[in-house]
Amino acid sequence: MRFMVMHKVDAQMEAGGPPPQRIIQEMGEFVQGAIKSGAFKDGAGLHPSSRRVRLVFEAGRRTITPGPLEGRNELLASFAMIKADSMDHAIEIATRIADAIGDGEIEIGPVVEPWDLGLMERPARAPLRFLLLRKADRAFEAGAAGPAALTRLLEQLGRDGVLQTAATLAPSATGARLRSAGGKRTWTDGPFTESKELVAGFSIIELPALQDAKAWAEAYAAILGDNEVDVRAVAGTA
Repeated sequence: MRFMVMHKVDAQMEAGGPPPQRIIQEMGEFVQGAIKSGAFKDGAGLHPSSRRVRLVFEAGRRTITPGPLEGRNELLASFAMIKADSMDHAIEIATRIADAIGDGEIEIGPVVEPWDLGLMERPARAPLRFLLLRKADRAFEAGAAGPAALTRLLEQLGRDGVLQTAATLAPSATGARLRSAGGKRTWTDGPFTESKELVAGFSIIELPALQDAKAWAEAYAAILGDNEVDVRAVAGTA
């Protein structure tokens, strides 16, 4: 089974500085080990919400809210990683996705690249990558199927070289959330009525069952600190 493990923002991330060197090194070693074992399939971190944009589509109207953002409905339905020329271009692509889906909310965040962390020099003509986070609604949480128009659009974006990866999550009833309080970590099983913590990054992992994904997420969270972490089953691509 595939799972999406998401860690949430904290004050240090929102301040915009790079992660401590310890976290960069330990997370790098952890992910490399997961790649070798075949568990890790994909992942990325996002820049602070000050560099993000929230789009709300309602009754044919689009509202654009630039960051910094406050958490509202941060429960995800799906995500798409795209290459774009600029944030304006990413907004155009997200609007095309919304046209295929209907009313809803999409958050756009630029991806943290290795050169942003000082791990390498920025390659010439390196593309800009953005993560589009589509938020869940009641219909999604009830198990409603996604529109066929979205699948067709993502296929076209893939052929155009715009889409790098995309996936739809299962409703939150199949997931779990790891919180830290008073120095103790506790799991809460879904469904979740809401999530007000902004997503800071994600990993896609492939493991036999939810319990295995939760164990992986605990090791992941131990490196990060007190961040809230969600584990969600991946229902499929698109």
